[in-house]
Parts: sequence; C-alpha cells; structure tokens
Amino acid sequence: MQQRLIGDLQQVIDTAEDLLHCTDGARDGAYRAAREKLAHALAVANEELQRFEDTQIERMIAATHEASLRHNDCTGEARLFRAFH
Repeated sequence: MQQRLIGDLQQVIDTAEDLLHCTDGARDGAYRAAREKLAHALAVANEELQRFEDTQIERMIAATHEASLRHNDCTGEARLFRAFH
C-alpha cells in the first residue's frame, strides 16, 4: 500500500513539474498566482515523498536487523545476505 502511495505521489510530482515547465513563460497575474501555488504544493509534495521514502528505508533496516538477530547472523556477510533475501 505504501509503495503504491509513493508511486502515485511521484507521478503527481512529475506531472506538476512538467506543468510548471510548460507554463514557464506565463506572465498573466492569474497564471502567475496559480504557478506559485503549484510550486508551493510541489515543494510540500517533494518533502512528503522524501519523508515516506525515509520511513520505508528505516523500516527495511529495522526488519533486516530483527531478522539477523532472530537467525543469529554473526558476520557482516550473513547480515548482508539476509538484507537482500
């Protein structure tokens, strides 16, 4: 579920970045205001995506550590092997 949310958020960010790029030359006040709002929302979305990704990595590290303890992995090689399997 979280992976899907991350993917959806990344797609929204990519689309918003494309929209900002396409409207770069807009000079009209309404367009400029809309672009500023979109740029702000995009910055917030990027921060949220980074937070989601950091949380996911932290969970993966913790799960790997717990599995290594549970299976008594004593060497770095064993821990690394467990992390990727």
